[in-house]
Amino acid sequence: MFEGFQEERIDVGEASVFVRFGGEGPPVVLLHGHPRTSATWHRVAPRLVAAGHTVVCPDLRGYGRSRGPRFTEDHAGYSKRAVAGDVVAVMRRLGHSRFALAGHDRGGSVALRLTLDHPATVTRVAFLDCLPLTEHLARISVEFATQWWHWFFFAQPGIPERVITADPDSWYRGDPDAMGAENHAEWRRATRDPDVVRAMLEDYRAGLTVDRRHEQADRDAGKRVTCPALVLWSLRDDLEDLYGDPVAVWRRWATDVRGHGIDSGHHVAEEAPAALARALTGFLQPDRAGCRGSAPARRDDNG
Repeated sequence: MFEGFQEERIDVGEASVFVRFGGEGPPVVLLHGHPRTSATWHRVAPRLVAAGHTVVCPDLRGYGRSRGPRFTEDHAGYSKRAVAGDVVAVMRRLGHSRFALAGHDRGGSVALRLTLDHPATVTRVAFLDCLPLTEHLARISVEFATQWWHWFFFAQPGIPERVITADPDSWYRGDPDAMGAENHAEWRRATRDPDVVRAMLEDYRAGLTVDRRHEQADRDAGKRVTCPALVLWSLRDDLEDLYGDPVAVWRRWATDVRGHGIDSGHHVAEEAPAALARALTGFLQPDRAGCRGSAPARRDDNG
């Protein structure tokens, strides 16, 4: 995997971030989701390098080979704000003060937080098969609760750790043929590590507490993403079935949004890498203006 890429572990203060990076040209950061690692991008990253980009793939705080601080009752150490700060610090260490972002699943939540908290650093942002956390929670239905029950199971103190670590291979099921053998092996090592499992649960616990409060504060203040945003979703997943047009939801959060579905299941970087890389390559053009700051929304955009 990742032929020609470098690997490094970067100390950013309270966290240590494992990162892969390679290529030349305008930088783009690829942020994975749960329960994957940066290896999930192994079929996409080389295509973006070939298209003329510097590509940076970190393991999110606590996932894979990255490590975070001790766990606390407020879950702040694993908040999207903390993880977004890791990404900014890593990119500065690698010599990039401004960059594009693509975030999948939980990585999409980090991408939103980073873009709102550090708008001057982001040139363009792509949200892949995800919505803001508060938009999910505001639309809870029987269907959501049935299909996304793990959000609320993961929030329980102590119980999910015991259940998952008792038999991680049964809980986290992956196909080495579909994922790629090396990606699957790296993912399997991570999901068998109790510290990684606990950190991934802290990600979800933060999502329902501190992250939810941060997003709601932004909504109340009228903050929005002002750089170009791309929304892509998997046509063989349930995002569109549950919520209708994802672009319409994201327009509550961003001023310049476009998007479309991709014929894939949820793990689009593994299942439809060529289609995903084409979509990203067409979108990730050099953008000198970037995010000029998050402006208040017009009254009729607040819903």
